Amino acid sequence: MRSDNAKLGVARTPNKSLMYALGMTDEEINRPLIGVVNSFNEIVPGHMHLRQIADAVKAGVRAAGGTPIEFPAIAVCDGIAMGHVGMKYSLVTRDLIADSTEAMAIAHQFDGLVMIPNCDKNVPGLLMAAARLNIPTIFVSGGPMLAGHLKDGRRTCLSHMFEAVGAYHAGTLDEAGVEEYTENACPSCGSCSGMYTANSMNCLCEAIGMALKGNGTIPAPLSGRLRLAKKAGMQIMELVEKNICPRDIMTEKAFENADVVDMALGCSTNTMLHLPAIAHEAGLEISLDMSNEISEKTPNLCHLAPAGDTFMEDLDLAGGVHAVMKELTKKGLLHTDVMTVTGKTLAENLEGVENRDPNTIRPIDNPYSATGGIAVLKGNIAPDGCVVKKSAVADEMMVHEGPARVFDSEEDAIEAIYAQKIKAGDVVVIRYEGPKGGPGMREMLNPTSAIVGMGLGASVALITDGRFSGATRGAAIGHVSPEAASGGNIGLINEGDIISIDIPNCKINVNVSDEELEARRANWVCPEPKIKTGYAARYAKLVTSADKGAVLM
Repeated sequence: MRSDNAKLGVARTPNKSLMYALGMTDEEINRPLIGVVNSFNEIVPGHMHLRQIADAVKAGVRAAGGTPIEFPAIAVCDGIAMGHVGMKYSLVTRDLIADSTEAMAIAHQFDGLVMIPNCDKNVPGLLMAAARLNIPTIFVSGGPMLAGHLKDGRRTCLSHMFEAVGAYHAGTLDEAGVEEYTENACPSCGSCSGMYTANSMNCLCEAIGMALKGNGTIPAPLSGRLRLAKKAGMQIMELVEKNICPRDIMTEKAFENADVVDMALGCSTNTMLHLPAIAHEAGLEISLDMSNEISEKTPNLCHLAPAGDTFMEDLDLAGGVHAVMKELTKKGLLHTDVMTVTGKTLAENLEGVENRDPNTIRPIDNPYSATGGIAVLKGNIAPDGCVVKKSAVADEMMVHEGPARVFDSEEDAIEAIYAQKIKAGDVVVIRYEGPKGGPGMREMLNPTSAIVGMGLGASVALITDGRFSGATRGAAIGHVSPEAASGGNIGLINEGDIISIDIPNCKINVNVSDEELEARRANWVCPEPKIKTGYAARYAKLVTSADKGAVLM
């Protein structure tokens, strides 16, 4: 066992004495030592219940003959961090999580790991750690939040909450209406109830083979989530026995599967940042171009919030991620010979799986659209690419041309939107919010929600070198690469320049000649860093471009 390095023989008796100090018996010490990475904290609704999940995991580990040993991972609530300087410290935690988990796992020589993530950067951070460490690992998330209910019976969620603020500023919703959303949008523990980033990544844990069936969809408050956690605790022991490791599972075929499921589900655009970063840790390189190729042949089968009016609990009742994958196999769109954490292939896992609700999961022959939910656009604004969740874009905005309204920070943009200075037809440009320029590549849920809430979702586009929450809907185009702070052309756009967006043909351009752009570049000066000390400043010096996954080099 790997843990023998820390406990076997006379030379390791000092190490063993410290295990005695923990109250461990010889019987416990001599079993496989399983690290239980618990992302519990008291500030993130998706994580507030993870002590109970961890207890269930540990019960499963013990039942299967292992010794569970819990240690923590941090997590940020993107909703609470939204709209202020705190959002600069969200994406950056992905690497802190990966690095600290690596340090704990190697320092203590665990034989296997059970990862318990739930929210946005916590899931990819732990997947990055799993790929990097390459010791037997299984994931079990905390699960999604239940949808809220308004007085009139309509269901609601966090994205509606942010849009309510925009409606208030537009004068179409009063304070009492905002308060009703405030009290009802987030009714339980769990990751917010739509196909936002956290739920997208937890679903993709199933698609990539690192989690058991139901990981992405069983609601957090249900007892089924505890049973799943116990099964994950038991299953890690089989993975340890057979030495099935993350890189045996997270292969090139598995990442292609994840991208296909991503397109079918209509996941958050943040997956286009996280999948390349996870692949990088697994020794693989995947490009944004691959996503467009997959999107072209993958139908979009689900319209969960914010794209539609169904929620994670509906997807679970319909059969969950495995039911979506079963539909995709009908057209041969998945590699079904890949290994998974069940110790079986995907084909074996999908035996007997059914789509129980064709209204929530469209049959493969009756999709919402013939192509996937995300598109990668390129042009002189984004030579290296940018991304849009096209399944959440109004038909009227799939092709759009309008004048640029240019802002060098999210704060300046939101002030103009709330002051009703943005008009139908405009293209809002928010720059210097990328991985380096932010630093930390903030999510832009406030401005996008304000645009939708103020009734401009079908007439105004927004482009940024920052990124978007999975709760964003509308013609919101992010991850513009290269970013402004790295000399990207988005930094050269002037107020009033005409911007052309063609989502079906994957194009985005500013209608300015190459010669004019180069003339502007000669006069361009990069602004001073917004944060000059601490972790965020170090991050800005090391981080790569969004199209490369914003990994640290």
